[in-house]
Amino acid sequence: MRRFATARMLHATLTIGFGILPARAVAQDAGPARYAPDPAALRRASPSELRELVMRFTWDRSALQRRWSVAGSPQRRGQLIGFADAWLATLRTVAFDSLSQDGRVDYVLLRSTLEHEKAELAREERRMAELAELLPFADTIYALDETRRRMETMVPAAAARTLAGLAATVTRARRAAESAPRPDTVQPAGRLTRIRAFRATELIAGQRQTLERWFRFYDGYDPLFGWWTRAPYQRADSALRGYAQVLRERVVGVRPNEEDPIVGLPIGRDALMEDLAAEMIPYTPEELIAIAQREFAWCEQEMRRAARDMGLGDDWRAALERVKNDYVEPGRMTDLVRDLEREAADYVESHDLVTVPPLARDVWRMEMMTPERQRENPFFTGGEVITVSYPTDAMSEDDKLMSLRGNNVHFARATVFHEMIPGHHLQGFMSARYNAHRQLFATPFWHEGNAFYWELLLWDQGFTRTPEDRVGALFWRMHRAARIIFSLSFHLGTMTPQQAIDFLVDRVGHERANAVAEVRRSFNGSYSPLYQVAYMIGALQFRALHAELVDAGRLTNRAFHDAILHSGSMPVEMVRALLENQPLSPAYRASWRFDGARGN
Repeated sequence: MRRFATARMLHATLTIGFGILPARAVAQDAGPARYAPDPAALRRASPSELRELVMRFTWDRSALQRRWSVAGSPQRRGQLIGFADAWLATLRTVAFDSLSQDGRVDYVLLRSTLEHEKAELAREERRMAELAELLPFADTIYALDETRRRMETMVPAAAARTLAGLAATVTRARRAAESAPRPDTVQPAGRLTRIRAFRATELIAGQRQTLERWFRFYDGYDPLFGWWTRAPYQRADSALRGYAQVLRERVVGVRPNEEDPIVGLPIGRDALMEDLAAEMIPYTPEELIAIAQREFAWCEQEMRRAARDMGLGDDWRAALERVKNDYVEPGRMTDLVRDLEREAADYVESHDLVTVPPLARDVWRMEMMTPERQRENPFFTGGEVITVSYPTDAMSEDDKLMSLRGNNVHFARATVFHEMIPGHHLQGFMSARYNAHRQLFATPFWHEGNAFYWELLLWDQGFTRTPEDRVGALFWRMHRAARIIFSLSFHLGTMTPQQAIDFLVDRVGHERANAVAEVRRSFNGSYSPLYQVAYMIGALQFRALHAELVDAGRLTNRAFHDAILHSGSMPVEMVRALLENQPLSPAYRASWRFDGARGN
């Protein structure tokens, strides 16, 4: 109860001491007349001469990807590579020197996007070649799907023979997997590795869906089709399901009724270098890990300082433990999040840091995160809707406590504005209204980097008042540094998922369940390999740009931050090129060494 009483006192301070609730109630009664824009400003919103070209590419590529949608198929790769080559040739016909700086930025970004997409498709082709022995039936499934999409006349008897051959091929692959030596679960060797088997099971799941769509397209429509193919289709699908199960249980190590192990798909150093070049980050993975280690050390130093201010000597882990136990009682998290959002929005406006349109303040909403989603994302997510992690009555007692401690008052104070205003919600609101065509070039180094940059800036501005709030902010700062270390190390092959979990628990202070969820989320394939790197590295880019423009007296804070939001999401080096009118060429490559010696 002591912890709940502390939270209630803080809640009262937020709602009464700062007068946030009455102030916002008045503002929301002002009516929608405030929402109407300035037409002249809208005309200036997207000055690039290549805006229409970028939009045309975006729509045409989207149409192509919908037509050739089967991941891994050679038909899809061939179409997309040819498309990229044609667009590169088209782009070379543009008179670069006649473009404005906005147009030149779009030219460089479109060229870089096309080159990187070709590199990713080549990487996919290499991976499929590595899996060819495990998936000798894949081309048969892809070919069946392609005949349907080309609307070729179906011959049911021939399709039945194809399905029978498919089932036989899958059965042979399964027997080979069952007779092969079991791979070492720590350091696998040979072709039948855990990683390859994991990749194969994911592809088989997609291939089963592709085959099912092919079958359902004809079944029932053509009476002869079902008569010929229903039984061989069922045998083929059963064979695919059984083969995937053998790979999952025997090779990957998935046990029935247990949570899947975290395997991940490490891409290696060469692929990391390709991705960094596409993000316009002129650093090696090893250099980025060194930056993260420096930032991590600074955070530990500041943690000790906060612990001393809390009367705990240099024991920052004791300080972190005290902060974790300061959580709100059940049913009050929504009140806390609401008040924290309003406090941050009021702060950036009253300090003239950024323009916040009234509509952006009034349309955000809140939802609660499901227990299932909290398994992979134990913390808040944001945008126009902030989704709040908090225990439900269906969770176990241990899971409830971990969620409470992982989303305590002081952690929440450092995350709500990251997710909302001036973070992700304001970003999304503005990027949909200014230079919206640049959503094609969207990168986590811009949207995650900019949201975390606000954490750095508000720290510098004194927004983090108490030592407890400082511990909350520093926890997330350490977390972002740790993300660089464990994610790059994993993709370089020097750290396993379990070591990453232990690192988050032992060095950052995560609850173990939250650390598992964080690593699972990082490596389950839904995030790009550099996504977790982007938070801190993108933030350091924006901080360096702030030093060049605001600290140097060339722009005010408001003008600087408005210009970033108006420019649209893109690699931060291109934001710099736009705001500082940096020289660009058609073949421009990243060169900005933005990292300085500061670690605070």
